[in-house]
Amino acid sequence: MSRIGKMPVVLPDGVSVRIKGDHIFVKGPLGELDRDIVGNIGISQQDNELLIEAKDDDRQTRAFHGLMRSLVNNMVVGVSLAFKKELSIIGIGYRGEAKGDSLIFNVGYSHPVDFPLPKGITGTVSKQGEIELKGIDKELLGDVAARIRRIRPPDAYKGKGIRYKDEYIKLKPGKSAVKG
Repeated sequence: MSRIGKMPVVLPDGVSVRIKGDHIFVKGPLGELDRDIVGNIGISQQDNELLIEAKDDDRQTRAFHGLMRSLVNNMVVGVSLAFKKELSIIGIGYRGEAKGDSLIFNVGYSHPVDFPLPKGITGTVSKQGEIELKGIDKELLGDVAARIRRIRPPDAYKGKGIRYKDEYIKLKPGKSAVKG
C-alpha cells in the first residue's frame, strides 16, 4: 500500500467534491476541475476528507494509488489557492509583454514571438523580464511554463534566454578558455 495514497486529502472550506462513476469533480472559489479516476481506485468522502483506496493488490493498481491521491490533492489545492510559476527573461534587449490573452516575446529572433495563453492560465511580464503565470490546473500550468521556456532555452555559454526563476545554469567556458 502506498504511503502517499494512505494519507487523506483534507477539503478546505468552500471546496466541494462530487464523484460520478469513474469521474471526480472538484469545485472551489477559484473554479472547477474534473478528472477521470484511473486504475482500480476507489474514492470516498468522509466529512471534510477524501480517502483514496486501492480496490485490489495488483501491481498497476498500487502504482496508480499514490498518483491518484496526488492528482486529487493538486485539484483541491488548485481550486482553493491556485498555483504559480515564475520564469525570467535573461539577456540584453530580451523582453516580453502581456497583451490580452497572450504574451509577446522579443528574444533575439528577427520577429516577436506571440504566445497565446490557454483558457484558465493568466500571465504577466514585468519591466525587469519576470514572467508570472497563474492557474488552478497544475498540470496545464507546468506545460505552459515549459512551452514558454522552449521559445528560447538558456544558452550554455552566455546564459541568455528564458529560464525558471529558481533554475541555475552552469556556464561552459568559451573556446578562448581552452588554450593549450
